[in-house]
Amino acid sequence: MKIFDIIKYEGPNDVLVWKFPGEDFNTLSQLVVHESQQAIFFKDGQALDVFGPGRHTLHTQNIPLVRRLVNLPFNGESPFHCEVYFINKTVSMDVVWETPTAMPIQDAIYKIILPVEANGQFGVRIAEGKKLLVNLVGTISLFDQKTLKEYFRGILLTHIKDYIAKQFVQKQISFLEIQSYLKEISSGIQSDLTGEFIKYGIELVNFTVNDITPSESDPSYIQLKKALAKKAEMSVMGYDYQQERTFDILDKAASNEGGAAGIMNAGMGLGMGLNLGGIVGGAMASAAVNVVNTDVHSPGVKKKIKCSKCGEEFPEGAKFCLGCGQKVEQLQDDMVKCPKCGASVPKGKFCLECGYKLA
Repeated sequence: MKIFDIIKYEGPNDVLVWKFPGEDFNTLSQLVVHESQQAIFFKDGQALDVFGPGRHTLHTQNIPLVRRLVNLPFNGESPFHCEVYFINKTVSMDVVWETPTAMPIQDAIYKIILPVEANGQFGVRIAEGKKLLVNLVGTISLFDQKTLKEYFRGILLTHIKDYIAKQFVQKQISFLEIQSYLKEISSGIQSDLTGEFIKYGIELVNFTVNDITPSESDPSYIQLKKALAKKAEMSVMGYDYQQERTFDILDKAASNEGGAAGIMNAGMGLGMGLNLGGIVGGAMASAAVNVVNTDVHSPGVKKKIKCSKCGEEFPEGAKFCLGCGQKVEQLQDDMVKCPKCGASVPKGKFCLECGYKLA
């Protein structure tokens, strides 16, 4: 049996509780406790004498609880068997946490359910070493930050998920706004968790939520980001979704062989389908002006052209035939000007306007 003359902490810095590897001492052993530590003697499941910072020579007068339990006599060198735990009293600020699985949350604005992930960190300090040893540490030789997170994993996740979900529902917060509530959410979760930690002699110094975001790989979130990016683009360009759809359909109709008739039919269908009202009406009016330039039946229009393909009349200067959509440029080679009435008519024996016999 080896008797240890020097008892001091030899563990790593991130450890909260460390058990000295030896258990056999005598009343002349030297106990060294650093400024930020506390040493507690443990025997048969009981936390006994407590020592603060300094160098202590053990004797029967400064270990009264150990002496009574072991039946040590006064004075003289007396060996005894006991366990010594060193408690780290410094504040551990970098205990990291994260939600291992996403939380399904419904967005208050867009009404879609997205999986939300959260992460952050917290700081703790051992407030009552005896309570921690008796209620949580037990007989394990090392209690560090990793062990702390494993022990409190269920408590942490339950409170974190519950509080974040309540904020989305009660305050009607959107995913786009949640980042501005991180400080408030952090304070609320810390308040909920403080009582859970203090049961085991641990003080929750602070609690921070660093980020709350939907899962980047979720298809719904990817689609929502694309839609928001498109909305921002349209806002910069100065038009909205309905107007963009109008432009798209007009562009497609203009490229079809149906020409102006196709454009007008597409515009009418778009107006009824999307209920655009004045927006489509204005767009169709502009399209008609660009395609026809003027109404065939408007008063004062004297010069008219008859389409050689379908026979429909349209005013001079028009770009398309309203009947068949044929481009006017393609009809020019087949047209002549009547010497009597001046109308542009298809080549033939007689003028289609006044009946004058053409050369």
